[in-house]
Amino acid sequence: MEEALRIAVAQPAVVAYDVAANVATHAKIVRTAGARLVVFPELSLTGYNLDAPALTCDDPRLVQIVAACADADAVALVGAPLADADGHAYIATLLVDGESVTVAYRKIHLHPPEDERFTPGDKHVVLDLDGRRLGLAICRDASLAEHAAATVTAGADVYVASTLNSPTDPRDARMHARATTHRMHVVLSCGAGPDGPLLTAGGSGFWAPDGTVIAQAGATPGEVVVTDLP
Repeated sequence: MEEALRIAVAQPAVVAYDVAANVATHAKIVRTAGARLVVFPELSLTGYNLDAPALTCDDPRLVQIVAACADADAVALVGAPLADADGHAYIATLLVDGESVTVAYRKIHLHPPEDERFTPGDKHVVLDLDGRRLGLAICRDASLAEHAAATVTAGADVYVASTLNSPTDPRDARMHARATTHRMHVVLSCGAGPDGPLLTAGGSGFWAPDGTVIAQAGATPGEVVVTDLP
């Protein structure tokens, strides 16, 4: 029988602009979550501060998360502003494992004023992990039905979103719709508490293909929820 994939969704308390402090928090969560995959919210390494300096994958501060992934046999999806070799900046999801940091995904659908600094990504990404095909989304991506549809067309069988939703955002209804429309599991990591100019809602969790909530955090920063995808 195929093993379940154990996933943790985290909503860490983020220190604005302080990558070193946020890296330490991420590394601690990876070590203690007991999960194969740990998913963090949008821009989790800097907070939602659109003027924060962009990172590169070889930033030495990220070594702590690499070491934590090695110790825990885990993969982490973390949020950061990313600079590429051509001078473009993206809102990105970085994939950290026990050996390296790579770019997993670049946010396609930017909000104003994000588009004043950042370049939109141009590719729907599906990540293969332990037999699962994880389609990645960042915040506004997951609010648009066409993004999920395109990600499924690209081969996803699980939809994984890293977001910063406000308390008035219809987050749960959207995740329910993504699950039931495509008959797939949905995984959400949403920031909690104040974050830059935002007040975020938490509620990180998991939805079954029939839309049932499998497990969900509250609104408190620091919560981590773990479940096994069958």
